[in-house]
Order: sequence, then C-alpha cells, then structure tokens
Amino acid sequence: MPVQWENLPENMKKDAVRPYYNLLVKRKNAIVRKRIMDVFLSFVLTVLLSPVMLAIALAIKAEDGEPVFYRQERITTYGRKFRIFKFRTMVADADKRGPLITGKSDDRITKMGHKLRKCRLDELPQLLNILAGEMSFVGTRPEVERYVDCYTDEMMATLLLPAGVTSMASMAYKDEDTVMAHYLEKGETVDDVYVRRILPKKMRYNLEYLKSVGIMEDLKIMVKTVLEVLR
Repeated sequence: MPVQWENLPENMKKDAVRPYYNLLVKRKNAIVRKRIMDVFLSFVLTVLLSPVMLAIALAIKAEDGEPVFYRQERITTYGRKFRIFKFRTMVADADKRGPLITGKSDDRITKMGHKLRKCRLDELPQLLNILAGEMSFVGTRPEVERYVDCYTDEMMATLLLPAGVTSMASMAYKDEDTVMAHYLEKGETVDDVYVRRILPKKMRYNLEYLKSVGIMEDLKIMVKTVLEVLR
C-alpha cells in the first residue's frame, strides 16, 4: 500500500508521479489483496517446485560449477535496493566481462543457461524475493540502478509498487535480444539501444498496468505468461 506522499523519496515527488499515486491510493485494498495472493502462491509454488529447482541447481553445477545462483543488486519499491535471485545462466563473473544487457548470441551464456532462459526457468528462485516482499508476481521488471537513473519523471511512478517477475511489457518484448541485435548491427551501443529505444516502450505498458492493478489483472497476465512460455 502506498506510503504517505510526504514520505516518498524526493526523486519520486514529481508532478508526473502524482496521478498514478492517487490512483493507487484509491486501489489500496486491491494492493493488499495482491500481496496476500503473492505470499500464498509463492509459498505453495516454492514447496511444489523445490524438486525441480534442486534438479536445475545440480545441472548447473555439473556443467559449470558454482555458484548456482546469480545475485545482482536491483531496484524495487520506492527506490530500495535488493539482491535478486536467479539461476546462473552465464559464466561466472559475466558482469565483469561485458554489458549488463545480454543478447541472443552472447557467448557468456552457458548451454544450460540457453535452455533455462528459453523456458524462463532461471526466474524460479525469485519466488524467494516475492516471499520477502521485494518483488511481486506481476510488476515492472527490476532494473539495475544505472538504468533507473535514466528514468523520466513519469517512469518513476513504476517504483510505487514492487518490481515483478512478469508483466505485459515482458511479454511484448520477449524477443528483446532480437531487437537489440538489429540496432547493434548499426553500430549503436547496448546501453544506448536499451535506454533510448527499448526502455521507453516497455514503460508504456508498465505505466498502463498501474491504472488497473489488482488480483484479476495479475492472474490474467500470469496466465498469458505461462501460455507464452508453453508456446
């Protein structure tokens, strides 16, 4: 549930954020129900999928050793920093060997990593982030600080709610690496393509979601996500 306006971080007290804040205040009960659903589903899925996650962890270790998990600092509600949980899909110290955004042909991705990313199974450990209240099943994908620093005033409104595992933006840009490759071939840098060409378009979906946040909207997006993965 949104905090009082005066308690927001200074960089979020923007005129462009205020309309979204007012909408979320009116939907505070829906936000509470959304959190209850997040806790219940994440707990149940963590228990049910623990054998699958164990098998994935063993497969990663067998192929490329440890660490099994990838932990990176991201930004969530009100600009708070947290460490996201993912199965490691790239070689160790990949962040030091190239850009933060990866492309389809990035040679840092392991063989197991390609398989996990294709089915989005690398995201399963984020169930722990959801339980901890750092993320939600549905919401704006959590960015690293350097990209949040590039947000416009209006984009800051997405930080009124926890970051999410999936969203309409995630589905619309499920082939983001293909879009990225198109512009990289023209000589643009990874960061420039993401900040100037991809992020603004994804944010249109994320801002629109704030207007209809609730359990039914979340369930609809979650079902669509599962169908997209199966497809």
